[in-house]
Amino acid sequence: MKIVSYNLNGIRSAMNKGLVDFIKSMDADILCFQELKAMPEQIDEQQFKDLGYHCYWFSAQKKGYSGVGIISKEEPISVAMGCNHPVFDFEGRVIQVNFNWGSVISAYFPSGTTGDLRQNIKMDFLDYFFSYCQRLKEEYPVLVVCGDYNICHEAIDIHDPIGNKNNTGFLPEEREWMTKWFNAGFYDTFRTLNKEPHHYTWWSYRANARANNKGWRIDYISVTDNLISKTLNVGIEATEIHSDHCASWAEIDF
Repeated sequence: MKIVSYNLNGIRSAMNKGLVDFIKSMDADILCFQELKAMPEQIDEQQFKDLGYHCYWFSAQKKGYSGVGIISKEEPISVAMGCNHPVFDFEGRVIQVNFNWGSVISAYFPSGTTGDLRQNIKMDFLDYFFSYCQRLKEEYPVLVVCGDYNICHEAIDIHDPIGNKNNTGFLPEEREWMTKWFNAGFYDTFRTLNKEPHHYTWWSYRANARANNKGWRIDYISVTDNLISKTLNVGIEATEIHSDHCASWAEIDF
């Protein structure tokens, strides 16, 4: 089974840039989207249905902001909108689809880039989401958490670790949270199979960053430890451009 995670930075914009053709070529079983920036009624989901996908969207209450979605070839047995937190559900940050073999989450972590208030909200989200997923594993021992985590874990995951050491997304406390996450029963599928540097999933629009590959790897497909030996292949589609992010994927033998 192939699972894709992709921050679209606006699903309508991405669809205008060839997203549907890309999805057709990927032939993934499940695709997790972040930052929809659209309400469900604004999304032309028929184009995904024509490719054989069931579609599920959880948008922010604020129009043109945040939002997550999942499309799946297999129809889930249930879908959970949100993570039972009023602030994070208002912002449309988490959606979960459940199957008889396990559960898949698409999550869009706060960025913290607009000042101390949002950084505090980001840290609150990290604390809450960690506990939420630990509880969830008791109900769904096979769990995949896809998303834009808005954090680079290690120096290998960012083009300039020294210059960015005091910037949100690479702060010591954020990186410590990632280490705690990966020590608490989750694995980074990409780094499990690919130890090479210069693999990124987000680039600034400034200073020709993408062309020069001055990026950050802030998008992850995390899996519970019972899946790590079943992760067969991973990849990052950096040459496919529909967003300031790119798609990450993992093939897993469930």
